Amino acid sequence: MLSYEKLLLENKQWASEKLAEDPDYFNNLAQIQTPEFLWIGCSDSRVPADRITGTQPGEIFVHRNVANLVIHTDVNLLSVLDFAVNHLKVKHVIVCGHYGCGGIKAALTQHDYRYVLNMWLRNIKDVYRLYRDELDAIEDEEKRGDRLAELNVKEQVLHLVKTSIIQRAWKKEQRPDLHGWIYGLKDGIINTVFEMKAGSYIDPLYAYDDL
Repeated sequence: MLSYEKLLLENKQWASEKLAEDPDYFNNLAQIQTPEFLWIGCSDSRVPADRITGTQPGEIFVHRNVANLVIHTDVNLLSVLDFAVNHLKVKHVIVCGHYGCGGIKAALTQHDYRYVLNMWLRNIKDVYRLYRDELDAIEDEEKRGDRLAELNVKEQVLHLVKTSIIQRAWKKEQRPDLHGWIYGLKDGIINTVFEMKAGSYIDPLYAYDDL
């Protein structure tokens, strides 16, 4: 059996088990999507949002990319954010990074990953530049990478605040709260890195005054 054929077989088994538990499971799921959370996470296959949070289909809206970045020229990310905030009316947006992130490790090197990856990883290098003194003082390479992963999460939450999508929702509907989390591959635990409640202070440089 080919590897992808096994995936299809497992899918049929999973669907059968769900129907055995609840004959209306898929009928109910197909009717409506009302998640309370938007998850912006890393594409790493070891960090599945639903598995590590114990959520079910329909409970969490997910966007993933390399190193969980919030980039204002990323139309994919912005369209997901817009849909989640303005149409699904999520109450929480979570940026979740993880220790041992390959994107973070790559950004710590001077290796040429060719055009597209270089362009993407440069955004992580920009985070390093902001915290250069703190990070340079960490001698252990693994610990330095883990700290950069935490700081990267914080900066991505701050990038969310700079969007008119979040600012408009805060002004008109006092939601969503923003959360920066970090997941440990070695222990499976999520820890809080940074939080911003709806209506938190926004640097005037990035604040829109005509929403």
